[in-house]
Amino acid sequence: MRKGIHPDYGLVVFRDRAADYAFLTRSTLTSEKTVDWEDGNAYPVVDVEISHVSHPFYTGTARVLDTAGRVERFERRYGKQG
Repeated sequence: MRKGIHPDYGLVVFRDRAADYAFLTRSTLTSEKTVDWEDGNAYPVVDVEISHVSHPFYTGTARVLDTAGRVERFERRYGKQG
């Protein structure tokens, strides 16, 4: 890789405010806010709206839409065209 053209890649804490969950990972994102982590060091913190802890797909609360049932109901109500 060429030097001087890539952003710094360092440790950052991502904090999910909805689930009160935080995790430390590496990223090019940065922040002026910092948080003291479990290891005693201070890291930049990025607040996120949703993560794997609060997302419905990962928590098992996702709803599956019955599109076939909707189409059949529409055809019964308004008659099949064609």
